[in-house]
Amino acid sequence: MSTEAAPSHRAPATSPSGQAATGHLPFPAHTEGGPRSPFRSIGTAKGAATVYGVHGAAGRTHWKCFAGRRQLDSATEAVEWASIPPRGLSGEHRHTRTEEIYLILRGRGEFLFNGTPHRVGPGSLALTAPGNVHGLRNTADTDLDWWVIETLAPATHTVLSTPDHLHPGVPPMGNPVIFDLFKDRTVRTDGVFTGPLRQVDVIELEAGQRTVLGAPDAEVAVFVHSGDGRATADAATVDLSRDTCVTLAAGTSTAFQALTPLRLLVVTLALPQHSAEAS
Repeated sequence: MSTEAAPSHRAPATSPSGQAATGHLPFPAHTEGGPRSPFRSIGTAKGAATVYGVHGAAGRTHWKCFAGRRQLDSATEAVEWASIPPRGLSGEHRHTRTEEIYLILRGRGEFLFNGTPHRVGPGSLALTAPGNVHGLRNTADTDLDWWVIETLAPATHTVLSTPDHLHPGVPPMGNPVIFDLFKDRTVRTDGVFTGPLRQVDVIELEAGQRTVLGAPDAEVAVFVHSGDGRATADAATVDLSRDTCVTLAAGTSTAFQALTPLRLLVVTLALPQHSAEAS
């Protein structure tokens, strides 16, 4: 991963931002023929759909898609939130064309990787490369919530971009790769992923502190794990609360200010040309 593809993090200030909020937008503004909004997508987990039999498992899953290929310029299939009730299961399934992270937000369970269970809890970050089988089981008495980002592997992106290119087949299974993001703070995906998902960070701000996120050659997905705040870019301001997710356009800068202690989960999604250079 090139350092240029990582989000730009300015040191948090110890006093509130002096930037004036000119408007609070529930969704990004789009002006026909005008400049693009720095916010490619904005959403919360409220109003999530209830889906039955996800990946062949019995029972229900709550699911919300924040952004997909229509909203994003990176080779990102989907940015999603999911939740299963106590003792529930998100069925085991094989990935053949995409790379995917599961980032546990709250609750406890088992990440099933190629038939073997691995205990996970808040902050557990599982990386799944193509060729592997994975699923998630809730072993606790509370809901198990996680953030999902699924991106196209370079070979898949080539197949979709070039009609006469043959699919390379299913890659071999690998070893489980699970991190404790809340402890490690920054996780790079080098050696596991080859697509656009380059790095995962956790940023914690005290009330009144702020940081600026953005990258010249990557989109940035930001999920609010806890706390309240606001995100401001150009003339647009978005109110932030738990389980809010925003994706930021490449080449833009957005200021995130904490109104209460704020924990942000941040994923860097490199644009196609930079993904190819990093592979």
